[in-house]
Amino acid sequence: MTHESSSQEMTLTGVGVSSGVAVGPIAIVVPPQPLPDDEPPSADPVADLALLAAVLEAVAEDLDERAGRLDGEAADMVAAAAMIARDPGLVDAIEVKLAEGLGPAHALRGAFDGFADQLLTLGGYLAERVSDLRDVGARAEAFLLGTPIPGVPELTAPSIVVAEDLAPAETALLDPQLVLGLITQAGGRTSHTAILAAQRGLPAVVRASGVMDLRAGTVVAFDGDTGVVTVAPSAATIEALNARAEARARINDVTGPGATADGHAVALLANIGSVADAETAGDVEGVGLFRTEFVFLSADRAPTVNEQAQIYTDVLAPFGDRPVTVRTLDAGADKPLAFANLGAEPNPALGRRGLRLMTERPTLLADQLAALAEAQRRTGATVKVMAPMVATAAEAAEFAESAHAAGIEVAGTMIEVPAAALRARDVLAGCDFASLGTNDLAQYTMAADRLLGELSDLLDPFQPAVLDLIAVACDAGREAGKPIGVCGESAGDALMALVLAGLGVTSLSMAPSRVPLVRFALRQHTLEECRQMAVAARAASDAPSARAAVAALVSDSLRALL
Repeated sequence: MTHESSSQEMTLTGVGVSSGVAVGPIAIVVPPQPLPDDEPPSADPVADLALLAAVLEAVAEDLDERAGRLDGEAADMVAAAAMIARDPGLVDAIEVKLAEGLGPAHALRGAFDGFADQLLTLGGYLAERVSDLRDVGARAEAFLLGTPIPGVPELTAPSIVVAEDLAPAETALLDPQLVLGLITQAGGRTSHTAILAAQRGLPAVVRASGVMDLRAGTVVAFDGDTGVVTVAPSAATIEALNARAEARARINDVTGPGATADGHAVALLANIGSVADAETAGDVEGVGLFRTEFVFLSADRAPTVNEQAQIYTDVLAPFGDRPVTVRTLDAGADKPLAFANLGAEPNPALGRRGLRLMTERPTLLADQLAALAEAQRRTGATVKVMAPMVATAAEAAEFAESAHAAGIEVAGTMIEVPAAALRARDVLAGCDFASLGTNDLAQYTMAADRLLGELSDLLDPFQPAVLDLIAVACDAGREAGKPIGVCGESAGDALMALVLAGLGVTSLSMAPSRVPLVRFALRQHTLEECRQMAVAARAASDAPSARAAVAALVSDSLRALL
């Protein structure tokens, strides 16, 4: 959406995905170069196939070198891109294209396009990998043709990077001394751009329609919380943004546990996905979501109990006696494992993923629980486990029994399937706690693919239907005397955090960078005021109205930061 805000300024509205403000000239990511129109058919398909195979290996080696300069989730993402370049299926597809009479460059492009079409058809996590695939393909074309590698241009001054979308290999290597922030025209709330920007502390906005129409060097100002991008901002606009940034910086000095103004505790926890994330989590009361996928997704065989135990020990160690809630492996049809591939499915988001995969491959779950129990023994940490993709009370109870038998005392379930929220009373009867995964809960409630940026409005955390399901789950938790947390992206939204507290959520887990503002928001309002906000949000007819209703009730001091 675009509108004129003054005779000079123009405003673009996107989706804010990483907190902070940025002002500066834009640097536009170099797009892939067009292929030569007059390329003749391959004169020697065997030689050309060998050449293209060597090009793909060169790209993989270049990505390996880049991954070696990184750590944590960024390294994992770039290493995964190198694996794409080494996929033998690409060479097979190139051979077919050469046999069809295409020249080397067009055969290379055709092979990557075919793979991209397959991933888009499969949807879910695999569809998200299309930007990674296209990035690898564009790099291979540049290696082959001797043209500049597409990506972020060399920056000589602090700039805001603008792109259609950014692949992990590009985002992960951005120099924070020169990159003020990121704006993309595509992407979504859970895209790699969003994840890596938050991890690296860079303000970011996605889905900013029209941003690629701007000229390089154009000065823009944007807020990574609101998603508003101002082109050619006035001095007054810049002053207001900087004042807001300074005010937000001052609240970083506020520390301690999360609580409302009248002392009602709401634990503030971190979402982490690697050892590096654990080591930099900062002032949090523990971990509400440790994603364990990184241990598995880049492996070509199932990691052993001892291998897993060492990684989990490294993750647990920085937290001392603070609790760490571990989500067991959330993989399956939409995040295929080389060693536990159940085959293609027509709708992976609704397929055998999460606990459903573990049921098909029970050794995976048994080994992971054993490794977590061993890491708990080594560190003396407080470990809790929860299963993803639970739909029934029986599934929750069976998982809890398995965890308890392995030596983990506290076992719960993710509530991300509407059925589990509606029957939360039964689900909680067989386990110790629940954590609301609001990203997937919104996806399944609104029938909107969370990776499809065009549907971001349906995935707004203020959707009243999603709030109704959260309320049902919280009521069940209150009746059972068992905690209900939130570990989805909505926990890091300061306004939504107040609503969640009012609904009865007992803990909020988020990217560590979002904790200070959420802590401040809670301390500005009593529990009763939070309850009033929850009532107002649920009474609204749509997400924008719900957000506006809550914003009208917050304190002036919080409003000044939003």
